[in-house]
Amino acid sequence: MQIRQLQIAHDALQDRLILRVSTQADEEFRVWLTRRFLRELWPHLTKLLAQPQNSIQLVPGAEAMPTPPSFEQPFLDDKATYPLGSNPLLTSEIKVDTLADGSFHLTFREGRERSFDLGLTPDLLQALCAMLRAAADQAQWSLDMAYATPAATQASAGKIAPHLH
Repeated sequence: MQIRQLQIAHDALQDRLILRVSTQADEEFRVWLTRRFLRELWPHLTKLLAQPQNSIQLVPGAEAMPTPPSFEQPFLDDKATYPLGSNPLLTSEIKVDTLADGSFHLTFREGRERSFDLGLTPDLLQALCAMLRAAADQAQWSLDMAYATPAATQASAGKIAPHLH
């Protein structure tokens, strides 16, 4: 999946964040994130951010991302299709993996029904975390969303739990 745009917005009526991912193939994936879920997820994301940056190597014959993701333009959804349906997936579980090339794979699950796989480079993970912090602040959720310091990360020295419920 080639990511074109990411957006995170607060829905005041639902009191949830909605993650919208637009692809180069004009698909849009929508995922709800609750305050409680984000509070539990955040420490795992900061541990991922604190990992040493591996140089990303492309598979022979593979091309670099043809169009970099856009963070300056409004979110485009005029001709999007919705592979998961138009109702956002309500995340109750996530699986986080660090891949050999230094990128990350997040699988958002809604119970045992729908799921959404999101692959992120270190730069996209950093952008996602910045957007999550800004949206949680806008929602006035009063979450401690500080980035983990290298010392705190080394002190925990444990592996990141592959599943978060």
